[in-house]
Amino acid sequence: MSQSYNRGLIEDFGRWKEFSAGMWAWIFHKFTGWVLIGYLFTHIAVLSTSIGGAQGETTMVDGEAVNVYTATLQGLEGLFLVRLLEIGLLAVAVFHILNGLRLLMVDLGVGLDSQDKSFYASLVLTGAITVASVPTFLTGVSI
Repeated sequence: MSQSYNRGLIEDFGRWKEFSAGMWAWIFHKFTGWVLIGYLFTHIAVLSTSIGGAQGETTMVDGEAVNVYTATLQGLEGLFLVRLLEIGLLAVAVFHILNGLRLLMVDLGVGLDSQDKSFYASLVLTGAITVASVPTFLTGVSI
């Protein structure tokens, strides 16, 4: 016999306090997945400039003719905002990978009773890797 369960209105945002670690892991995993898909489109757009570069197209940078692809990459890498976005992309990718591995282990039946701990561990490890990468990403860029 089935029982009905009144979950209330979807618009009831006060329910976020009831979320468990597993629910937050699910939400973060979906969010990071969509961010990575969005990144793929921008990555393809940047790579499309290589077509012009391969055909010998050049653009003028500081009075010097430079390959279009090289000029695009140098222009983007020189922006502080792009470097910050790269740090965020690293954080998103690392969390998505670690949470994906956690989900794989759960699906295999490993660590079923410590899912919350593994979720928090993936968050802490993501934060540590991201913070450790900041000097590398910000080297050579001026604000």
